[in-house]
Amino acid sequence: MSAIQLAALARTVEPQSMLRRFLALDAVVTGTNALAYLAFSGPLGRFLGVDATLLLALGAFLALYSAGVGLLAARRRPPALGVRAVVEANLAWSAVSLAALALWLTPSTPGAVWTVLQALAVAGFAVLQHLALRARQSSEA
Repeated sequence: MSAIQLAALARTVEPQSMLRRFLALDAVVTGTNALAYLAFSGPLGRFLGVDATLLLALGAFLALYSAGVGLLAARRRPPALGVRAVVEANLAWSAVSLAALALWLTPSTPGAVWTVLQALAVAGFAVLQHLALRARQSSEA
């Protein structure tokens, strides 16, 4: 992805702002997902073909994770180590989601589609955050 495409996506050319925006977007999307899993675990579980207890546990985890990412995004200059941890966690989440789908989950068709789509979205956040961190580090050099 070119710097121009990244800047257009972030709606800024300032690497620091790009990074904070991609972290904040990750926190909002993850937090929304967490709230849906927590509030509607029964109906969502039936629709997705996944155990409601699993969705409750994932919702609680995602709520904590989104709060942490949100706190990182709120910092004037998010530390590189924290951003790298978020990038790696997002990549791990994507890989585990796809592995779970292939190895042990037996969701409904909408559940399988949802699992793949959310894994791709989370991997996309990881890529955007990594590129924004790299752009910030390049602008400081």
